[in-house]
Amino acid sequence: MTRVAVVTGGASGMGESTCYELGRRGMRVAVVDIDESAAQRVTDALSAGGVTALAVGIDVTDSMSVEQGFDKVRAELGPIGVLVTSAGIFGYSPFLDISNDAWRRIIEVNLTGTFYCCRAAVPDMVQAKWGRIVMISSSSAQRGSPFAAHYAASKGAVITLTKSLAREYAAAGITVNNIPPSGIETPMQHRSQAAGYLPPNDQIAANIPMGRLGSGLDIAAAVGFLCSEEAGFITGQVLGVNGGAVM
Repeated sequence: MTRVAVVTGGASGMGESTCYELGRRGMRVAVVDIDESAAQRVTDALSAGGVTALAVGIDVTDSMSVEQGFDKVRAELGPIGVLVTSAGIFGYSPFLDISNDAWRRIIEVNLTGTFYCCRAAVPDMVQAKWGRIVMISSSSAQRGSPFAAHYAASKGAVITLTKSLAREYAAAGITVNNIPPSGIETPMQHRSQAAGYLPPNDQIAANIPMGRLGSGLDIAAAVGFLCSEEAGFITGQVLGVNGGAVM
């Protein structure tokens, strides 16, 4: 059976790499992103490689946008069997300087957006008695993150959401797992470095036991496995892809 996969934040970074990996594994891929033109670029690349793909512009903080976008996926690709929630934003600020709006925005995108997408996809999986959900969090949720308390808190909640859904839907044939990346080179990391929030790559790599940064391909490989038939007895787990930075 050909599965339909939805990847949020699929137009860049880890999400884009995941789209290519799931397409390589024979899935039909919905590239979901707030930047629909960027999503179309990824979709065109997938289509050129023989993958059935669809670009969908969605604001994950808008429940109506999510519902309409997922309905479009169902209408054009079929019922959703795989969901990867990679959409997210980063925030950097001393704790006492975090404004109400900054706190709210981080939570809306990273946590509430993940909730909306899971809620939209799960009914298809329950109907099929099969499903795979992989939520992308962050190592900041595991070890804390000074000057990014709102970001770390949002990602910590995503890990808890993962475990809760895993317990609730295991009997329905749905697995729910979490990947908290660390030291992965992405466009979001580059923007944070340009803003002075993160050190240069060589300094980051110095704190990784493997001595190098990872790539979106490293994340995509782990996601691909967790979405496979072979991973059917793995649920509620947090799989660190971090070069040994968090053990």
